[in-house]
Amino acid sequence: MKRFTLRRREALTGLGFAAVPLLGFAAFYVVPFGITVAKTLSGGVSGFNFTGFSNYVSVLNSEAFRLAAGNTFKFIGVGVPLLMALSLGVALLLNMRLRGGRRIRGGDGFRAAYVLPLVLPTASVILVFEILFESGGAINYALDKLGLEPVNFLRSPNTFWILLLLFIWKNIGYGIILMLGGLVQIPKEYYEAARADGAGGFTCLRRITLPLMAPTFLFVTVISIVGAFKSFREAFALAGAYPHESIYMLQHFMINNFARLNYPRLSVAAVLTFLVIFAFVLVLFLRRGKGGVAE
Repeated sequence: MKRFTLRRREALTGLGFAAVPLLGFAAFYVVPFGITVAKTLSGGVSGFNFTGFSNYVSVLNSEAFRLAAGNTFKFIGVGVPLLMALSLGVALLLNMRLRGGRRIRGGDGFRAAYVLPLVLPTASVILVFEILFESGGAINYALDKLGLEPVNFLRSPNTFWILLLLFIWKNIGYGIILMLGGLVQIPKEYYEAARADGAGGFTCLRRITLPLMAPTFLFVTVISIVGAFKSFREAFALAGAYPHESIYMLQHFMINNFARLNYPRLSVAAVLTFLVIFAFVLVLFLRRGKGGVAE
């Protein structure tokens, strides 16, 4: 009886400490999301006028939404794997030198170089990219001096690759830190035993490094997807609310509908985006658990 009372007291104490964070989470996330879902089933700006799934049908048939969704997932599909591959490659090189006991020349400068993008204001970065890629910018000035035709970088399909470059440059430092953190956790004895059995570098990478890095890959993937969605800030700052169609993202669709007070279409786009991201992350977690690599 005393044990039951003690457990009950501990449970109530835990709930008491968690009450404020839970209330905050409910007030700022759960309740607004519930209102957003309700808006998807309603018509008009104010009040609730049940319209069923007609808003979903309207948004899915919208050419602007399909363009925005296609561009967003294309950006994620290209940017996230490329970011992870580059982060892993640099982290492997750094880890090889660290495990070999060799000091990295200019290590302080190198660390500052890949951490600096994390702390630079977005507006400052955009200003530099505009100086480089505007129609009258530094690159076009150099092309003109070489007798070549100028390129309209920010109003052509090239805008997609410029935004991708900006995304990788801004996020690769964090990716390197996370990848390196995962690599240093792998015991070096595994590699020594593998080399004693005649395994080469590629075999060690495929059989030891990549499987044991699976939890890190999962975390970096989720963080990178979130970072890819945040690239809307850079896209909006570079080209405004109506950019070249190659970088017209889901957030552009949402913000333009918000400006027109079309809350049902805005809410539908938000809910569909959430469902796709949730499903993707859920699949990653299920595959991680099925593989047993994180156990």
